[in-house]
Amino acid sequence: MHKTSSSDSPALMAEALTRKFGRFTAVDAIDLEVRRGEIFAFLGPNGAGKTTAIRMFCGLLPPTSGEAWVDGLNIATDREQIKSQIGYMSQKFSLYDDLSVVENLTFCGGVYGLSRSETAAAAGPLLKRLGLFGRESLITRELPPGFKQRLALGCTILHRPRILFLDEPTAGVDPSARREFWDVIYELAAGGTTVFVTTHYMDEATRCNRVAIMKDGRLIALGTPGELRERYDAPTLQEAFHRAVAE
Repeated sequence: MHKTSSSDSPALMAEALTRKFGRFTAVDAIDLEVRRGEIFAFLGPNGAGKTTAIRMFCGLLPPTSGEAWVDGLNIATDREQIKSQIGYMSQKFSLYDDLSVVENLTFCGGVYGLSRSETAAAAGPLLKRLGLFGRESLITRELPPGFKQRLALGCTILHRPRILFLDEPTAGVDPSARREFWDVIYELAAGGTTVFVTTHYMDEATRCNRVAIMKDGRLIALGTPGELRERYDAPTLQEAFHRAVAE
């Protein structure tokens, strides 16, 4: 089944989406809908199933049961098409340390099917916006952690994906670099990109339009930061999160 992709259709839908590894259930029948242009956060303790869910949405891992659609494409039958429509930035820095900044961008452009001229045209503005202009020839391993993350984001959005998946994108990055990173995320969302992000930083989650909380593979809470604070009678989102996972 193919869900129609349009401006008023959800960017992402999941129905009873499940992933098992042997007898272990990593994602347990979650139902989810993410709107277009939304910044949507996934919260949960380590091992809650967040990364497994994202890997299924990205077409990298087939579901055991249930269904999901990303930009109208079925994650079980349209996996290759999904990969060309999205951007995915994993927890682990996945670029080539022995390549320069511009060589990594050129390589990623090729992976996404861009010509060298298209990659160059897209990379120029990105380098300036991400603070990497003038650092094009630096070998990636020489970059500070914050600049490595900027480069990883640049490679992820080079082909202008409609939906962006960011899995712990600012882990290990200093607060100043995190703020700058989120400025770019806001710009992307303002331009119509749907951003799906996992994070352990509650100040980042508070910036999102809606937040989902996972525990033991299940989706246990969903709402705006304000709605979750009200639901759990908590002064902050962090306290609401702690109360949710303690139930």
